[in-house]
Amino acid sequence: METLDKINRPSKEEQKVAMESYDSLSAIIEQLNRSSTEIEIEETKEKIVVPLRALKLFGSILKAMSEGQPISIVPLATEVTTQKAAEILGCSRPHLVKLLEEGEIQFTKVGKHRRILFDDVIKYKMQMKATQKKHLIDMMNFDEDLGIYDS
Repeated sequence: METLDKINRPSKEEQKVAMESYDSLSAIIEQLNRSSTEIEIEETKEKIVVPLRALKLFGSILKAMSEGQPISIVPLATEVTTQKAAEILGCSRPHLVKLLEEGEIQFTKVGKHRRILFDDVIKYKMQMKATQKKHLIDMMNFDEDLGIYDS
């Protein structure tokens, strides 16, 4: 499993294969109606029973890869360091620590070290982006009201 340290964009060849695979897989998934299905690995002729949810997740991965998006699977309960959380948010570590101490993001302490749930970091990032978008729209509306901004 790739970690947050090793996230790479898929190559053009990987994108092409992912696109072809996604198209085939999504058509097959629509026909399935059980909670699990059996797949076969062609090279080994080995058959594996896979939960339908896992197959749908695999389809989502293929779709993202076909679009050239980097992929990383991280369990939601994964904890990250303050440095990694700061990198995800695009801010400095001291600023992140300030956010933690102000209660903006939940964290736990392990000895002297703070640990933050990956899911909490992502939720804060989405909240931050939504707030930024709202402020930009408010500024555009204000400029429009003053006649500074032409739409």
